[in-house]
Amino acid sequence: MTLNNEVLVKYPSQPPPNSDGKNPHVMIVGAGLAGLLLGILLDKVGIPYDIYERAKEVKTIGGVMSLNAGIFPALEQLGLYEELEKVSLPAETFNVYYGDMSVISKLSTKLFHVVGYHNATFARPDFHNILLAKIPPEKIHFSKKVLSLEQNKEGVMIRCADGTTYHGDILVGADGAYSGVRQALYKRLAKCGKLPPADANELNKGFICMVGTTTALDPARYPGVDGECSNTNQIIGENNNYCWSAFSVPGNRICWNVILQLSTVEEASEYKFKNSEWGPETGESMINEVRDFRIPFGNNTLGDLIDATPRETISRVFLEDKLFETWNQGRTVLIGDACHKILPSAGVGAVTSMQDAVVLANCLYEMKGLTPDDIDATLSEFKTERFLKVKAQLEASKMNAKVLYGQSLFERMLRTIVFNWLPTSVHEKAGYKGVEFRPQASFLPQVPVRGTGPVLPQKSSPRYQDEQAKLKGDKQQTSVAV
Repeated sequence: MTLNNEVLVKYPSQPPPNSDGKNPHVMIVGAGLAGLLLGILLDKVGIPYDIYERAKEVKTIGGVMSLNAGIFPALEQLGLYEELEKVSLPAETFNVYYGDMSVISKLSTKLFHVVGYHNATFARPDFHNILLAKIPPEKIHFSKKVLSLEQNKEGVMIRCADGTTYHGDILVGADGAYSGVRQALYKRLAKCGKLPPADANELNKGFICMVGTTTALDPARYPGVDGECSNTNQIIGENNNYCWSAFSVPGNRICWNVILQLSTVEEASEYKFKNSEWGPETGESMINEVRDFRIPFGNNTLGDLIDATPRETISRVFLEDKLFETWNQGRTVLIGDACHKILPSAGVGAVTSMQDAVVLANCLYEMKGLTPDDIDATLSEFKTERFLKVKAQLEASKMNAKVLYGQSLFERMLRTIVFNWLPTSVHEKAGYKGVEFRPQASFLPQVPVRGTGPVLPQKSSPRYQDEQAKLKGDKQQTSVAV
């Protein structure tokens, strides 16, 4: 494939991959949860791929994560659900306190009979490592920060900061909220006047968040850290513009975070540092401000958790939200935070990103051919199937952020209504409404629907049905011959 002879002379280039004429060679940029899961799915279906990650090595930073039934069936298909259970705890209650430890609400999240699964709470690095272990080492390439891309009827090429270039048939940007693939794609679209004005705007920076996970703690000093279920707690400060949380995870550890609402801070610019992704930007001034905040694990404070957390693993980042209009163009498609950044307040950001990976893998499996029109139709179908569902999740996260993080007068009033006036049945309905969509890999045996609650039907795969019918016929012919 020759995209630009002048460019290829200037930069060392990887030879174009050999195509089997049936399956595209997929380049995945980003080794986060969505990118790794997509790689695992493509491996299962026999579609060749490579992953390009801008970091020099695997990152082990990050705080608490929660996954729900929206992604569990797909993980079951891949044999990953049992591994997740080993590093997670089920979450059956959600406790909300004021900063003085007075109770606002204790909500039950035990909806197993309706949903069919317990929500899983765990330290993000633990699950990331499970996915990473499924990727053959030769398939993932580090220190590959994408600077630009070229695409035409013959293929797509990425150029990285180290001067290397790589070629493929399809490019997937799974590289986070500040996606290099998105920036390169949007730059090209803007030059030819095809970028929607809204996509040129920055992400909405509403909060700043610091997270960490402690080492093993003494249950005698931190009562509740060693329970069979996750001890999940949200604390909302009064007169300090902060809220914070503490969740127990396996190994007698606590994942914690502290969140500052920027709109309530007079000198917000003080906190607006340049930080594009999760990283070890601890911010000593912020640590000093929150050190004395109380937590519902014995007579301890947030400062005690911070001191029990390896400093190099503490991370600080903006909590942003934005739904981009442009998800695909030509041979390039965006998934996860690269095209929809969702606040973590509803606990659906990771689920939504991994659902993208499942749906995209299904679309690639059904792709009719390798022509530019086939690829464009496939990637457009992916966006069509996902956009409205993601939009609904984005709106839910905004509302949850007002309730759980908000410090304005209106948000405090809203919190009082939600936690004190709404009946339990309303909270329970909200608890399972977000997990009605449970995409599975269409090219693998289906996991049966669990729970009594409504589940959207799985989109059938004509190709898989044909392949299974042919396989059954071949087996019958073999049996007769024997």
